[in-house]
Amino acid sequence: MDPIWILFAFCFGFLVKQVGLPPLVGFLLAGFSLNYFGFESDGLLTTLADLGITLMLFTIGLKLDVKSLATPEVLFAATGHTFFWCGLLLLKWLIVISIGFGATEILNISWQSALLICFALSFSSTVGVIKILEDLDELKTAHGKVAIGVLVIQDIVAVLFLASATGKMPAIGAILLLLLIPARGLINRVLERVGHGELLPLAGFFLALGGAELFTLFNLKGDLGALIMGMLLAGYSKSTELYKSLISLKDLFLIGFFLSIGFVALPTLDMLATAAMLSTLLILKFALFLFLFMFFGMRTRNAFLCAITLSNFSEFGLIVATMGVNKDWMSGDWLVIIALSVTFSLIISSLISRYSHKLYSRYSVALHKLEWKEEQDCVVVEQPPNARVMVIGLGRVGTATYNSFSQSHPSAVFGIDADEDRVLSHRAEGREVILGDGEDPDFWSQIELEKIELIMLAPPGIFEIKAMIELIRNQGYTGRIACITRFDDEKAELLELGADVVFNYFSEVGTGFAEEGRVLLGAGS
Repeated sequence: MDPIWILFAFCFGFLVKQVGLPPLVGFLLAGFSLNYFGFESDGLLTTLADLGITLMLFTIGLKLDVKSLATPEVLFAATGHTFFWCGLLLLKWLIVISIGFGATEILNISWQSALLICFALSFSSTVGVIKILEDLDELKTAHGKVAIGVLVIQDIVAVLFLASATGKMPAIGAILLLLLIPARGLINRVLERVGHGELLPLAGFFLALGGAELFTLFNLKGDLGALIMGMLLAGYSKSTELYKSLISLKDLFLIGFFLSIGFVALPTLDMLATAAMLSTLLILKFALFLFLFMFFGMRTRNAFLCAITLSNFSEFGLIVATMGVNKDWMSGDWLVIIALSVTFSLIISSLISRYSHKLYSRYSVALHKLEWKEEQDCVVVEQPPNARVMVIGLGRVGTATYNSFSQSHPSAVFGIDADEDRVLSHRAEGREVILGDGEDPDFWSQIELEKIELIMLAPPGIFEIKAMIELIRNQGYTGRIACITRFDDEKAELLELGADVVFNYFSEVGTGFAEEGRVLLGAGS
């Protein structure tokens, strides 16, 4: 990659971060700026972008539960949204054209082309949604799992559409791909012998790219192959470690994807106006998702958060637009308009998602009035009667904290985690753990906080910890709050928000290790 691209990406990412925006916004702006100053995309940028998307889908597959795809809120919400979206949007389009209100030459296209554009814009951005969920540490939450499930269903629909539109039907030999299912055990055994060093990410690269190439060989979408390869390894012992070994590399390569959007073309004022108009349709996208999720029984909060996360336009729109331009179904202007619409939608979505929990807290009363089912799924919390210590986030640090307390105060501690599979695993091992999201005001409304003397926050993300502290204190909790952090510059901010004690777990590991050394030294003297 040209060093000037890296400079632009860094500078724009740095500037937007200083005003509280996610770096993703800066990367998108950097791409258009590079285009404006006369830089041209080359094969290396495209390769990096494709590699980033392939690694992203592979890592998501490593965390994906296949059973979650068969739930009504995933299957029917994904397909139903596309159906209603295309019908409503096409009707609106035809009305605008028929009366000539606000119509420009760009909008004067056939209804078939308009339907194609509507279909393309019905998809949500896989790259954008996954990046948002990762930044907020919500991949394993209930609404995060549903969002990922919807994206997978949309990817499958995209594969079917491209196969029928381009005439590239899957090869007969594609049935051989089913042999990957019995091979997954062998692949996992090889990964277990790889160890923990540089061979592990190398194996991940091979599996991700190999899966993509294998599916491409049989006229199937390569990205889908990377996703399925990851899904085959999900739940095995090495999947979590493999995910962590690839996550930083994936984020670095994805910068190429965001830059590449800006290299599509430079917009005119008419294009900008049309893209801005299309971006207002995100309100419709949100409303449709919210309605469908609630219709199929999702909790109001989860439906709201999931709808916000999915309210953006997909990079799939660029593929459809390129195909439409090549077949003379629409003018080349539409490729630029859809690129702009995708960019605007990702910026809007990433901004609103950062405040989605606060928005739910503010409008929760009004949102609950939209429920029409008397037995709408709701939060049920069974708080242990004698517990005085609550540990939120039962990852490695949280589990170690729980175990330490349970040894000295056996019945005084209980845990909270938003990952249902993790909760079931802890319960099977004898721990008192409740399914719940520390950022959920509905959850806290059922907790008797006056019985809790100490709350220990152990989620991995600083953004999540800050939101929890603020919510807990706003609930009137006057007890002690302890939390963890990885960086010293975050400590003062957490203390100011209301934490009583903040531990840097890197330094605490060193302190504990030294203490064990002193014990051994004393024993030997």
